[in-house]
Amino acid sequence: QTDATNRSTPEDEAAEAAAGVAFIVPKKEISMVPDMGKWKRSQAYADYIGFILTLNEGVKGKKLTCEYKVSETVEKLLDLLETLDRWINETPPVDQPSRFGNKAYRTWFSKLDQEAEALVSTVLPPEKAAAAPEIAVYLKESVGNSTRIDYGTGHEAAFAAFLCCLCKVGALRVDDQLAIVFKVFNRYLSVMRKLQRTYRMEPAGSQGVWGLDDFQFLPFIWGSSQFIDHPTLEPRHFIDERVVNEHHQDYMFLECIKFINEMKTGPFAEHSNQLWNISAVPSWSKVNQGLIRMYKAECLEKFPVIQHFKFGSLLSIQPAKP
Repeated sequence: QTDATNRSTPEDEAAEAAAGVAFIVPKKEISMVPDMGKWKRSQAYADYIGFILTLNEGVKGKKLTCEYKVSETVEKLLDLLETLDRWINETPPVDQPSRFGNKAYRTWFSKLDQEAEALVSTVLPPEKAAAAPEIAVYLKESVGNSTRIDYGTGHEAAFAAFLCCLCKVGALRVDDQLAIVFKVFNRYLSVMRKLQRTYRMEPAGSQGVWGLDDFQFLPFIWGSSQFIDHPTLEPRHFIDERVVNEHHQDYMFLECIKFINEMKTGPFAEHSNQLWNISAVPSWSKVNQGLIRMYKAECLEKFPVIQHFKFGSLLSIQPAKP
Protein backbone atom coordinates (compact mmCIF):
# COMPACT_ATOMS: atom_id res chain seq x y z
CA GLN A 1 0.00 0.00 0.00
CA THR A 2 1.45 3.34 -1.04
CA ASP A 3 1.47 6.52 0.98
CA ALA A 4 -0.95 8.15 -1.41
CA THR A 5 -3.79 5.87 -0.34
CA ASN A 6 -3.18 6.64 3.31
CA ARG A 7 -3.06 10.39 3.00
CA SER A 8 -6.43 12.06 3.13
CA THR A 9 -7.08 14.69 0.47
CA PRO A 10 -8.55 18.11 1.29
CA GLU A 11 -11.86 16.80 -0.16
CA ASP A 12 -11.86 13.88 2.30
CA GLU A 13 -11.14 16.23 5.16
CA ALA A 14 -13.90 18.58 4.06
CA ALA A 15 -16.30 15.64 3.93
CA GLU A 16 -15.24 14.56 7.42
CA ALA A 17 -15.61 18.07 8.77
CA ALA A 18 -19.07 18.22 7.23
CA ALA A 19 -19.93 14.94 8.92
CA GLY A 20 -18.73 16.63 12.11
CA VAL A 21 -16.22 13.96 13.00
CA ALA A 22 -12.59 13.21 12.39
CA PHE A 23 -11.56 9.94 13.95
CA ILE A 24 -8.48 9.97 16.14
CA VAL A 25 -6.32 7.20 17.54
CA PRO A 26 -7.26 7.11 21.25
CA LYS A 27 -4.66 7.99 23.86
CA LYS A 28 -4.29 8.09 27.63
CA GLU A 29 -5.44 11.27 29.36
CA ILE A 30 -5.50 10.25 33.04
CA SER A 31 -1.89 10.33 34.20
CA MET A 32 -2.25 11.38 37.84
CA VAL A 33 -4.81 10.78 40.57
CA PRO A 34 -6.15 14.37 40.38
CA ASP A 35 -7.06 13.73 36.71
CA MET A 36 -9.77 11.33 37.89
CA GLY A 37 -12.21 14.23 38.16
CA LYS A 38 -11.71 14.90 34.46
CA TRP A 39 -12.66 11.29 33.72
CA LYS A 40 -15.79 11.34 35.87
CA ARG A 41 -16.96 14.55 34.20
CA SER A 42 -16.08 13.36 30.70
CA GLN A 43 -18.41 12.52 27.83
CA ALA A 44 -16.64 9.14 27.72
CA TYR A 45 -17.68 8.31 31.28
CA ALA A 46 -21.30 9.33 30.64
CA ASP A 47 -21.41 7.30 27.41
CA TYR A 48 -19.71 4.29 28.93
CA ILE A 49 -21.86 4.04 32.05
CA GLY A 50 -24.96 4.79 29.98
CA PHE A 51 -24.08 1.90 27.68
CA ILE A 52 -23.56 -0.53 30.59
CA LEU A 53 -26.88 0.49 32.20
CA THR A 54 -28.85 0.33 28.93
CA LEU A 55 -27.68 -3.25 28.42
CA ASN A 56 -28.47 -3.98 32.09
CA GLU A 57 -32.09 -2.92 31.47
CA GLY A 58 -32.23 -4.81 28.18
CA VAL A 59 -31.34 -8.22 29.64
CA LYS A 60 -33.56 -7.91 32.71
CA GLY A 61 -35.40 -11.17 33.37
CA LYS A 62 -34.20 -12.80 30.13
CA LYS A 63 -32.42 -16.13 29.64
CA LEU A 64 -29.33 -16.57 27.44
CA THR A 65 -31.40 -19.07 25.47
CA CYS A 66 -34.32 -16.72 24.73
CA GLU A 67 -35.21 -15.57 21.19
CA TYR A 68 -33.62 -12.39 19.86
CA LYS A 69 -32.45 -10.83 16.62
CA VAL A 70 -28.93 -11.60 15.37
CA SER A 71 -27.81 -9.00 12.84
CA GLU A 72 -25.10 -9.29 10.22
CA THR A 73 -22.78 -7.11 12.33
CA VAL A 74 -23.23 -9.45 15.29
CA GLU A 75 -22.39 -12.43 13.05
CA LYS A 76 -19.23 -10.62 11.90
CA LEU A 77 -18.25 -9.90 15.51
CA LEU A 78 -18.66 -13.59 16.31
CA ASP A 79 -16.41 -14.41 13.35
CA LEU A 80 -13.82 -11.95 14.69
CA LEU A 81 -13.90 -13.62 18.13
CA GLU A 82 -13.73 -17.04 16.47
CA THR A 83 -10.51 -15.90 14.77
CA LEU A 84 -9.00 -14.91 18.13
CA ASP A 85 -10.03 -18.30 19.51
CA ARG A 86 -8.45 -20.15 16.56
CA TRP A 87 -5.18 -18.26 17.07
CA ILE A 88 -5.02 -19.65 20.63
CA ASN A 89 -5.15 -23.18 19.18
CA GLU A 90 -2.39 -22.23 16.74
CA THR A 91 -0.20 -20.80 19.53
CA PRO A 92 0.31 -23.50 22.19
CA PRO A 93 1.94 -22.58 25.52
CA VAL A 94 5.73 -22.89 25.60
CA ASP A 95 7.86 -24.73 28.17
CA GLN A 96 9.14 -22.25 30.73
CA PRO A 97 10.22 -22.32 34.38
CA SER A 98 7.45 -20.11 35.81
CA ARG A 99 3.92 -21.53 36.01
CA PHE A 100 2.16 -18.26 35.37
CA GLY A 101 2.26 -15.85 32.45
CA ASN A 102 3.16 -18.16 29.59
CA LYS A 103 5.22 -16.24 27.04
CA ALA A 104 3.36 -17.80 24.10
CA TYR A 105 0.65 -15.24 24.97
CA ARG A 106 2.93 -12.55 23.52
CA THR A 107 3.07 -14.40 20.20
CA TRP A 108 -0.73 -14.63 20.22
CA PHE A 109 -1.03 -10.94 21.12
CA SER A 110 1.37 -9.76 18.41
CA LYS A 111 -0.90 -11.41 15.85
CA LEU A 112 -3.84 -9.39 17.14
CA ASP A 113 -1.66 -6.29 17.25
CA GLN A 114 -0.92 -6.67 13.53
CA GLU A 115 -4.43 -7.69 12.46
CA ALA A 116 -6.72 -5.64 14.73
CA GLU A 117 -7.48 -2.86 12.22
CA ALA A 118 -8.24 -5.32 9.43
CA LEU A 119 -10.46 -7.34 11.77
CA VAL A 120 -12.37 -4.24 12.88
CA SER A 121 -12.78 -3.13 9.25
CA THR A 122 -14.77 -6.29 8.52
CA VAL A 123 -17.35 -5.24 11.10
CA LEU A 124 -17.77 -1.59 10.06
CA PRO A 125 -20.15 -0.25 7.42
CA PRO A 126 -18.12 0.95 4.39
CA GLU A 127 -18.92 4.63 5.03
CA LYS A 128 -17.39 4.32 8.53
CA ALA A 129 -14.18 2.61 7.38
CA ALA A 130 -12.17 5.59 8.68
CA ALA A 131 -13.15 4.66 12.25
CA ALA A 132 -11.20 1.37 12.15
CA PRO A 133 -7.88 2.67 13.59
CA GLU A 134 -9.73 4.38 16.45
CA ILE A 135 -11.98 1.44 17.34
CA ALA A 136 -9.23 -1.18 16.90
CA VAL A 137 -7.36 0.33 19.86
CA TYR A 138 -10.14 -0.80 22.22
CA LEU A 139 -10.11 -4.30 20.79
CA LYS A 140 -6.35 -4.58 21.37
CA GLU A 141 -6.72 -3.25 24.92
CA SER A 142 -9.49 -5.75 25.72
CA VAL A 143 -7.48 -8.99 25.75
CA GLY A 144 -4.93 -8.35 28.49
CA ASN A 145 -1.46 -6.85 28.77
CA SER A 146 1.33 -8.45 26.75
CA THR A 147 4.16 -7.15 28.94
CA ARG A 148 2.74 -8.39 32.23
CA ILE A 149 0.67 -11.23 30.70
CA ASP A 150 -2.21 -10.26 32.93
CA TYR A 151 -5.91 -9.55 32.51
CA GLY A 152 -8.43 -7.67 34.63
CA THR A 153 -11.50 -5.46 34.76
CA GLY A 154 -9.75 -2.63 32.88
CA HIS A 155 -9.32 -4.94 29.88
CA GLU A 156 -12.93 -6.04 30.19
CA ALA A 157 -13.94 -2.35 30.20
CA ALA A 158 -12.01 -1.85 26.95
CA PHE A 159 -14.16 -4.54 25.30
CA ALA A 160 -17.34 -2.82 26.52
CA ALA A 161 -15.86 0.45 25.16
CA PHE A 162 -15.18 -1.33 21.84
CA LEU A 163 -18.85 -2.37 21.63
CA CYS A 164 -19.97 1.11 22.71
CA CYS A 165 -17.92 2.63 19.85
CA LEU A 166 -19.52 0.22 17.37
CA CYS A 167 -22.90 1.50 18.57
CA LYS A 168 -21.77 5.10 18.23
CA VAL A 169 -20.77 4.64 14.58
CA GLY A 170 -24.04 2.82 13.86
CA ALA A 171 -22.56 -0.63 13.19
CA LEU A 172 -24.56 -1.98 16.14
CA ARG A 173 -28.10 -0.76 16.74
CA VAL A 174 -30.64 -0.51 19.55
CA ASP A 175 -32.30 -3.79 18.55
CA ASP A 176 -28.93 -5.57 18.84
CA GLN A 177 -28.94 -5.13 22.64
CA LEU A 178 -29.65 -8.72 23.63
CA ALA A 179 -27.28 -10.12 21.03
CA ILE A 180 -24.53 -7.73 22.24
CA VAL A 181 -24.66 -9.27 25.72
CA PHE A 182 -25.84 -12.83 25.08
CA LYS A 183 -23.93 -13.55 21.88
CA VAL A 184 -20.98 -11.15 21.52
CA PHE A 185 -20.03 -10.46 25.13
CA ASN A 186 -20.64 -14.08 26.09
CA ARG A 187 -18.38 -15.30 23.28
CA TYR A 188 -15.77 -12.73 24.34
CA LEU A 189 -15.91 -14.21 27.86
CA SER A 190 -15.35 -17.72 26.56
CA VAL A 191 -12.31 -16.56 24.55
CA MET A 192 -10.93 -14.69 27.60
CA ARG A 193 -11.42 -17.76 29.81
CA LYS A 194 -9.54 -19.81 27.25
CA LEU A 195 -6.69 -17.22 27.23
CA GLN A 196 -6.62 -17.14 31.04
CA ARG A 197 -6.47 -20.94 31.20
CA THR A 198 -4.11 -21.58 28.30
CA TYR A 199 -1.49 -18.96 29.16
CA ARG A 200 -2.09 -18.95 32.93
CA MET A 201 -2.59 -15.19 32.89
CA GLU A 202 -2.19 -13.27 36.13
CA PRO A 203 -5.14 -11.26 37.49
CA ALA A 204 -4.42 -7.56 36.84
CA GLY A 205 -4.48 -5.43 39.97
CA SER A 206 -6.31 -8.17 41.81
CA GLN A 207 -8.10 -7.06 44.96
CA GLY A 208 -7.35 -10.51 46.35
CA VAL A 209 -10.38 -11.86 48.19
CA TRP A 210 -12.04 -8.45 48.12
CA GLY A 211 -12.57 -8.49 44.37
CA LEU A 212 -15.60 -10.20 42.95
CA ASP A 213 -13.61 -12.54 40.76
CA ASP A 214 -10.01 -12.47 39.54
CA PHE A 215 -10.86 -11.40 36.02
CA GLN A 216 -14.39 -10.20 35.24
CA PHE A 217 -17.06 -7.90 36.61
CA LEU A 218 -19.65 -7.02 33.94
CA PRO A 219 -21.15 -10.52 33.56
CA PHE A 220 -22.05 -10.40 37.25
CA ILE A 221 -23.93 -7.12 36.73
CA TRP A 222 -25.78 -8.24 33.60
CA GLY A 223 -26.08 -11.77 34.96
CA SER A 224 -27.80 -10.58 38.13
CA SER A 225 -30.19 -8.49 36.01
CA GLN A 226 -31.16 -11.65 34.10
CA PHE A 227 -32.37 -13.13 37.41
CA ILE A 228 -34.55 -10.18 38.47
CA ASP A 229 -38.07 -11.44 39.33
CA HIS A 230 -37.08 -15.08 38.81
CA PRO A 231 -39.89 -17.20 40.28
CA THR A 232 -37.66 -19.70 42.12
CA LEU A 233 -33.94 -18.95 41.95
CA GLU A 234 -32.74 -16.57 44.66
CA PRO A 235 -29.25 -15.22 45.33
CA ARG A 236 -28.71 -17.87 48.02
CA HIS A 237 -29.02 -20.59 45.36
CA PHE A 238 -25.97 -19.71 43.27
CA ILE A 239 -23.51 -21.27 45.73
CA ASP A 240 -25.27 -24.62 45.30
CA GLU A 241 -23.29 -26.53 42.68
CA ARG A 242 -26.35 -28.48 41.59
CA VAL A 243 -28.17 -25.26 40.71
CA VAL A 244 -25.11 -24.01 38.83
CA ASN A 245 -24.78 -27.21 36.80
CA GLU A 246 -28.49 -27.26 36.00
CA HIS A 247 -28.94 -23.63 34.93
CA HIS A 248 -25.60 -22.24 33.77
CA GLN A 249 -26.57 -22.41 30.06
CA ASP A 250 -29.33 -19.89 30.75
CA TYR A 251 -27.59 -17.49 33.09
CA MET A 252 -24.35 -15.58 32.68
CA PHE A 253 -23.94 -15.23 36.44
CA LEU A 254 -23.91 -19.01 36.90
CA GLU A 255 -21.44 -19.43 34.02
CA CYS A 256 -19.09 -17.18 36.00
CA ILE A 257 -19.59 -19.19 39.18
CA LYS A 258 -18.98 -22.41 37.26
CA PHE A 259 -15.67 -21.05 35.93
CA ILE A 260 -14.59 -19.99 39.44
CA ASN A 261 -15.48 -23.44 40.79
CA GLU A 262 -13.35 -25.04 38.07
CA MET A 263 -10.37 -22.74 38.67
CA LYS A 264 -10.32 -22.57 42.48
CA THR A 265 -10.07 -25.13 45.23
CA GLY A 266 -11.22 -24.99 48.84
CA PRO A 267 -14.40 -23.60 50.42
CA PHE A 268 -16.29 -21.06 48.28
CA ALA A 269 -16.61 -18.68 51.25
CA GLU A 270 -12.81 -18.48 51.44
CA HIS A 271 -11.77 -18.13 47.81
CA SER A 272 -14.70 -15.90 46.77
CA ASN A 273 -15.63 -14.00 49.89
CA GLN A 274 -17.41 -11.11 48.17
CA LEU A 275 -19.63 -13.43 46.13
CA TRP A 276 -20.32 -15.46 49.26
CA ASN A 277 -21.53 -12.25 50.93
CA ILE A 278 -23.68 -11.40 47.89
CA SER A 279 -25.44 -14.78 48.17
CA ALA A 280 -26.96 -13.51 51.42
CA VAL A 281 -28.63 -10.49 49.77
CA PRO A 282 -32.40 -11.11 49.74
CA SER A 283 -33.26 -10.14 46.14
CA TRP A 284 -31.64 -10.07 42.72
CA SER A 285 -32.61 -6.44 42.16
CA LYS A 286 -30.73 -5.52 45.36
CA VAL A 287 -27.75 -7.57 44.13
CA ASN A 288 -27.90 -5.80 40.77
CA GLN A 289 -28.02 -2.31 42.31
CA GLY A 290 -25.22 -3.19 44.72
CA LEU A 291 -23.00 -4.51 41.93
CA ILE A 292 -23.50 -1.36 39.84
CA ARG A 293 -22.45 0.74 42.86
CA MET A 294 -19.49 -1.54 43.46
CA TYR A 295 -18.45 -1.43 39.80
CA LYS A 296 -18.36 2.36 39.85
CA ALA A 297 -16.40 2.44 43.12
CA GLU A 298 -14.02 -0.49 42.57
CA CYS A 299 -13.36 -0.20 38.83
CA LEU A 300 -14.46 3.10 37.28
CA GLU A 301 -13.28 5.27 40.16
CA LYS A 302 -9.97 3.52 40.73
CA PHE A 303 -6.92 5.26 39.28
CA PRO A 304 -4.90 2.04 38.66
CA VAL A 305 -7.70 0.88 36.34
CA ILE A 306 -8.61 4.15 34.62
CA GLN A 307 -5.05 5.37 34.00
CA HIS A 308 -4.93 2.84 31.14
CA PHE A 309 -8.21 3.95 29.54
CA LYS A 310 -7.84 5.65 26.15
CA PHE A 311 -9.85 8.53 24.75
CA GLY A 312 -10.54 9.46 21.14
CA SER A 313 -13.36 11.12 19.19
CA LEU A 314 -15.96 8.44 20.02
CA LEU A 315 -15.18 8.20 23.74
CA SER A 316 -14.10 11.73 24.46
CA ILE A 317 -12.30 13.23 27.45
CA GLN A 318 -14.24 16.48 26.86
CA PRO A 319 -16.70 17.37 29.63
CA ALA A 320 -20.12 15.77 29.13
CA LYS A 321 -22.83 17.97 27.68
CA PRO A 322 -25.27 18.79 30.47
